Amino acid sequence: MTNKEQSPIILLGSRFLSPYIMVFGFYVIFHGHYSPGGGFQGGTLLAASLLLIRIASGTEIASLQFKDYLATPYAALGVLIYFGTGLTAIFTGGYFLDYEQLPIPGLEAADLRYWGILIVELGIGLTVMTVLVLIYDNMVKGEDYA
Repeated sequence: MTNKEQSPIILLGSRFLSPYIMVFGFYVIFHGHYSPGGGFQGGTLLAASLLLIRIASGTEIASLQFKDYLATPYAALGVLIYFGTGLTAIFTGGYFLDYEQLPIPGLEAADLRYWGILIVELGIGLTVMTVLVLIYDNMVKGEDYA
């Protein structure tokens, strides 16, 4: 970016909009198995809320919201959640992502599918959000070194 001055109107607008975008992102993730949407769409909305603050305020304020060094571990955690859920179903005698085989005691098959899909959507959402933020951060760092 060539203009380093921050506009207070843009900063205020981004600070006002970012929490609402984030809440909508969580809504899309948690209702992904009921309606269209899910982990990818919700993760994208969560990343958009973080990137809005990063673009409007710069890296100093944005690092208070989400530390850039946490992006890679969170992305790996999301992948582990996804594959851990699928592999758990294999180890208990089912197929990959066969939610009815998840070893959660006291739940019926429909409840196991509900919780299994929700766990997978959370893993996907976490991975998508952190990878998009990581891509943006790396692009900005590359611009500074040019």
